[in-house]
Formats: sequence, structure tokens, C-alpha cells
Amino acid sequence: MRESVAWLILFLPVASFLAIGLVVRPFLNRWAVLAGYLTVVAVAGSFLLSLVALRATLGHEGPIGWPSHPWVTIGDFTVRVGIRLDSLTAIMLVVVSGVSLAVQIYSLGYMRGDPGLARYFAYMSLFTASMLGLVLSSSLLLVYVFWELVGLCSYLLIGFWYHRPAAAAAAKKAFIVTRLGDLGFLLALLYLFFHRSTFSAQGLDPFDIGHLHQAVTAGLLSGTAVTWLGLGIFAGAIGKSAQFPLHVWLPDAMEGPTPVSALIHAATMVAAGVFLVARVFPLFEASPALMHTVALIGGFTSVFAATMGMVMNDIKRVIAYSTISQLGLMMLALGVGAYTAGVFHLFNHAFFKALLFLGAGSVNHATGTFDMRLMGGLRRFMPWTYATFLVASLSLAGVFPFAGFWSKDEVLTEALTKGEPVALLVGVLALVGVFLTAFYAFRALFLTFHGEFRGGAEAQVGAGDHGANGSGHGKAHLAESPLVMVVPMVALGILAIASGVVANPPGVLGPVPSHWFAHFVVKPGGHFEEVPFNLGTAVLSNLLALAGIGVAWLVYGARRMPAERWTVRPVYRVVARKYFMDDLYERVMAGGLFYRFLCGVVDWFDRVVVDGTAEAIGWIGRNAGKPLAWMQNGQVQAYAGAIGLGIALILIVYMVWR
Repeated sequence: MRESVAWLILFLPVASFLAIGLVVRPFLNRWAVLAGYLTVVAVAGSFLLSLVALRATLGHEGPIGWPSHPWVTIGDFTVRVGIRLDSLTAIMLVVVSGVSLAVQIYSLGYMRGDPGLARYFAYMSLFTASMLGLVLSSSLLLVYVFWELVGLCSYLLIGFWYHRPAAAAAAKKAFIVTRLGDLGFLLALLYLFFHRSTFSAQGLDPFDIGHLHQAVTAGLLSGTAVTWLGLGIFAGAIGKSAQFPLHVWLPDAMEGPTPVSALIHAATMVAAGVFLVARVFPLFEASPALMHTVALIGGFTSVFAATMGMVMNDIKRVIAYSTISQLGLMMLALGVGAYTAGVFHLFNHAFFKALLFLGAGSVNHATGTFDMRLMGGLRRFMPWTYATFLVASLSLAGVFPFAGFWSKDEVLTEALTKGEPVALLVGVLALVGVFLTAFYAFRALFLTFHGEFRGGAEAQVGAGDHGANGSGHGKAHLAESPLVMVVPMVALGILAIASGVVANPPGVLGPVPSHWFAHFVVKPGGHFEEVPFNLGTAVLSNLLALAGIGVAWLVYGARRMPAERWTVRPVYRVVARKYFMDDLYERVMAGGLFYRFLCGVVDWFDRVVVDGTAEAIGWIGRNAGKPLAWMQNGQVQAYAGAIGLGIALILIVYMVWR
């Protein structure tokens, strides 16, 4: 495979973004649907080339590397850019471009009639390009550039309907919260910059991902340096992948169009954090303390988010909390050293999570709301949406033989059989998460599709994407979504069933080797370690999932155990208020006494230290020459007197100290 083909994967959606922004929007806005077709064609091209890249990496133990190219030179420091094409890159390219293609096609129907259609597809093209660039980059500096571009695009798309105060506030919240994590990533890059001489002495570029792996393996970094460097990078991953305590932005990001939510949650924004940890995995693996931190935060986040998903009434928020929970499971896997299992779950998760969001958008298209209390009985009117949503829910719950089962089972097996206390603890947390996940997934399914329709003659106007943005309907017309929306859901539904078995066949597909995904996606510098199928773990996880589905059926399907009877109100209020985390950030840290104290300290530092230093430097510059100016007065006799006085002083000192 030629390097130019790899760059083309990135530049096709960039070209789409430029064409829409420079031609379609200003000159052809009357035919804004052209922007959608341009985006679909560009992303389809990237997807086909990604398949070529995947084929090219098969059989390669190491990355396919091309020489990096100088980008910026400052003194003796040169920023280089290049492409790193390995198994992880190839898998992520297929996931990002494939899911994005399904979302763009779906958007042709979902966003039809929106006055900002061209702007929407321009942003979506740039969003896809940014994630593809992040995945392809061989330098951490270039990763950081695309990392920030991903954040910018998420801000633009979450606040797409900027005239809605809730959307504007959600966009700002996402941007600010993720910036907190990005500060850690930036500090890690600054550490590498200031210690570049350590790498240069060995002929290594500190920002080159492969060279960083070599430096860690060769012990060029001390254990403390590795830990702090990894914590900085992990801070960025916590922000992007919405891990505790920086998870608060993701549920509010539902204010953006539903296809945007599908792309953010399945293949771009939140996937970037998990990808980054996997990309520099040797750095994390070199520090046991760092690995334990990743595992514990991931395990806690998985259960913490699942509890909130159990009580939400907005279907998109339920799915959003499931994303946080599943990302926690991926972080847990990486933290216990289950590299392949974590990447495998990221791969499978993309398909069924995108499908869940597209299903939520489909029911909103019919009902005009996302409130599950105003839905019900939709399976009779929307059989295709119901069938695909059911498949995605079973996969999310990890029920055999759906895709989610295969990857979740590998994570559980590695955690529970690792033989380490931390791994066992997070493995137990993961089992709790299995039950909770099945419960809230099927709670959403039963409330939405079973029973009788509870929306009345009209759905709540303004409660959904279409009624709120003024581009669609506000009344409920209960019918299946158009074909352009159904076809992508069916395609993702097939993948949500088959991706687990095809990617990790249990030795029944003839010439395909067992665990070929594990053979293909091997952690950097490692070797293939087959995780044997553990029947006990599989049975236990399926029993927990079926128990969660059964409880959801009793409470919300058959209504034999109405939620009002067994709900503990004080506990429910705490969980429904998201454990008061939003109150902590928004009322205390961003609006209370702490905020005023912090602002006072920052204001004092700015006035006294920053401004004072600048003014002191200016005063010295203005006044340092005044004594010299007084001495250079043009009077020759004064110069002679000064010379005589100097000679006298020199003679006196000589006589005294002789």
C-alpha cells in the first residue's frame, strides 16, 4: 500500500468539508442536500480505502511505516508528521469510516429540511476527518492537533442548534470539561519536549509513538517519570472518554442532533480516549501504579454510570450513560492488561451503540419526543426500528451469541482470572455492571416499544430534535422511518450480531483461525496470548444479563412489580440528580464560594504577579539608562574629574591592600 493512499483516507473528508464550506454553503445553499451527497461519497471513499489499509496490514507483525516529513522547524527542534499504519490503526479506520458512513446516510433522511443542512454536513465531514487523522498520526504532537480538532467539532455539533439555550450550554460544558483533561495531555507533551535531549542522544524523536515505545522498553525514562507522563495522557483520555470525574459533559451532549450523538458515542469523540491509552499502552504497562489507576477508574465508572442509566426518562440519556459505562469497561480491560479484549470491545461497541442512537432518532422521528414516558407500543408501528433496537440491546447486555457477548466475556475472563486483587475487584464491578446494563437497556426497550402508546394524539412539541429545531414535525405520526434511515440501521444490526463471531470465531469457521482478532491486534512489543473460552464466566455473565432483562420485564414489561412499589425514594433522588455531581461543578465550583475564592486568587495573581512583572520589566527598561545619561553630559572637565577620582580610588585601594 502506498503512503499517498493512506493520506487519501484523511483528505477525502477534508476535501468534502472544504467543498461544502467554500462552494455549497455560499453559492448553492438552495441545493443544500448536495452537501449530504458530497459527505456520503467522501466518507464512502475513506471507508473503501480503510478496507484496503486493513488488508495491507494483515500478516504484518509490526507497523507499516513511512518516513516522517518535516513540518515546522524552530531552532534545533523539528516537528515531524507521518502515518503509522498498524493493526490498531487499521481496525479503527474501518470502525470510524464505516460507522460514519452509516450515520451520514441516515442523516440524509433525519436532517432533511433543516435550514442548516449544509453547515451540518460540513461539520460532520471535518469531524470524521479529525478522528481519522488522530488514528493515522505517527506523532503525539499531530495526535494532539487532531485531538483538539475533534473537541472543536464536537463543540460545533453539540451546539448545532445554537439558538436553543440548552444546546449552547451543553456545547460550552463539553468544551470546558474536556479542556480540563486536555491540560494533562498538554503537560505530558511539554515534559517530552523539555526532555527531548534524553531521546535525541539515542537518535529517537520523543513525540514519535514508535520511538516512545522504544524509550520505555529501553528504560530511558525513570519509573516516576513514566507514571507522571502516563497520568497526564490518561487525564486527556478521562476527559474525552467521559470517565469519572469528568463524565458530566456527555449526557448533556444529547442536545445535538441524534446522528451526531451516534457518531460521538460510537466512533469519534469518546472512542479517542480509549484509543489513546491503547496507542501508548507500553507506557502504561511499564507502571503498575498507572495500570491500577486505569483499572479502578474504569471499573468504578462502569458501575457508577450504569446506576444513573437506570433512572433516566430520556432515551438518549439512557444510551449516553450506557456509553460511559461501556467505556469504563474498556478502560478496565486495558488497566488489567487485557489489551486485545479492550480493543475488541471498542470495535464491537461501535456498531451496537451507533445502532441504539439511530434507533432513538427513529422513534423521535415518529413521536417528536425522546421522553420514554410519552412512548410505548411502537413495535406495532415501527417493526424494523424495534427489531434493530432489540438486537442492539441484546448485544449491549452481552447475551450469547450477539457481538457484545464475545468481547465482554473476554474482558471478564481476563479480569477474574488474573490472580491480582485489583483485577479481581474490578472484575466483580464488571459483573455488577453486566446486570445493571441489561436492566436499563431493556427498561428503555419495554418503555419505548411495548405496552400502549402514551403520547396521546400529539407528542410534546419541542421535546425532540425535529419539533425543537423547527425543521420537522411536532405531532406524532406513528409510522416506520423512511428507507434511507432504516437501511443503515439494518446494516449496523447485522454487524451487532455478526462482528463478535466473525472477528473472534470459536474454531467453527473452517480456515479462519480461532481468535484471529487476538492474532491480528497484538499489543505493541508483545506477542499473541490466546484467552481460552471460559465456560464458567460465560454462563455467569449470561445469567446476570438474563436476570437483568427479567427484572426489567417484571417492572416495565408485564408491570407485575411496578417501579413505584420498590423504589427507595431518597436513593432514587440522589441517583436521578446524578449524585449531585452537576451541582458540585455548576453551583459550587463554577458559581459558589469556591469559585469566588478561586477567581480572587487568579485575579490577585494576574494583577500582582503577571502585571507587576510586566510593569517592573518596563520600568527597568525606561529608567536603567538614566544614570548613564546623567554621566554623559558633554562637560569635558567633568569627565576629567571623574577620571582623576577613579585613579585616586585605585591608588588608595592598592596602597591599603598591598
